[in-house]
Amino acid sequence: MRIIDPHEKDLGGFMVRRALPQATLRAVGPFVFVDHIGPARIAPGDDGINVRSHPHIGIATVTYLFEGTFVHRDSLDVVQAIYPGDVNWMVAGRGIVHSERAADAERQRGQRLHGIQTWYALPQSLEECAPTFSHHPAASLPGLKQGDVDVVVVLGSAFGAVSPVPVPVSTLYAMATLPPKTTLMLPAEHDERSVYVVEGDVSVDGEGLAAFKLGVVEHAGDVVIAAGDQGARLALIGGAALDGHRFMEWNFVSSRKERIAEAVTQWRTRAGGVDVDAFPVIATDRDEFIPY
Repeated sequence: MRIIDPHEKDLGGFMVRRALPQATLRAVGPFVFVDHIGPARIAPGDDGINVRSHPHIGIATVTYLFEGTFVHRDSLDVVQAIYPGDVNWMVAGRGIVHSERAADAERQRGQRLHGIQTWYALPQSLEECAPTFSHHPAASLPGLKQGDVDVVVVLGSAFGAVSPVPVPVSTLYAMATLPPKTTLMLPAEHDERSVYVVEGDVSVDGEGLAAFKLGVVEHAGDVVIAAGDQGARLALIGGAALDGHRFMEWNFVSSRKERIAEAVTQWRTRAGGVDVDAFPVIATDRDEFIPY
C-alpha cells in the first residue's frame, strides 16, 4: 500500500486536507482532486462557507457532507442546498461557473461543517460536453450492510449496488462505517482503489492507516480492511484508470494544455466584464468572483 499524507490548507475559518493531487500521485481512477473539509465549527455570524463565483472545465465536481449545509449556485441558474448524505454532481464540461455559500440561517446560528469534495476527470470524449447539474438526496443513494459494516454508494458501483449518479466510466466511491474491531473486504472490482480514513484508524491488508491518510492499493486482489478499537469512517475511492494524462491549473483540468491556456484567457476576459460567452455569470453573484 502506498500511503499519502495530505497537506493542510486554511480556507478562512475551516481547514481542508488535500489528499489529491500530490506531486507523486496525480489521480486514483478518475479522481484528480480530493479535499477533506473540516470538521470545523463555524461560529454564529462568521461567513463559514463563502466561496465566490469561480469557473471549471473538463471535470465533474462531487460534494458529499457528513455535517452542515450550504447552497450551490451556478451559471445554469441552479440554486440547490446540500444536506448531510446528499450528493451534488456538477459536470463542468466546456465551462461552468458556480459558488458555494452558507445560507443566511446557518450564518446567523453557526454550524459544524464536515465533508468531502472531489473532482472527477471526464473522459477525453466528454471534456467539452455541455455543462449539467444534478442533485441526489441521501434517500436515493443505495445503503447496504457488509457484515457489521454500513456502506453508502456515492458514485459508481460497490458491493453489488449502483449509485443513481450518472457517471461515464467505471467508478468506486463509497462511504463505509466500521464499528470497532470489524472488517470489510474490498473486492477487486475496479482497476484502481484507495482508502481515505475520515475518522478512526484501520489496517489495510495488515498495514496500519491512520486518520486523514490516503492508502492507495497497489495490487489487483481483494483487500481486507480492519478497524481498530475506535472503529472508523472511510471513503473508498477509485475506478477505471484515466484515459491519458491530465493537465491541471487552478480550477481547470484538461487533456490539452492549450485548452487550459484558453480557459485562463476566457476567465480573465469574463472577469473584466467584456466576454461572458465561455463563462456566463451567476445572476445572484454577478459582482463577486474569484480572479484567476
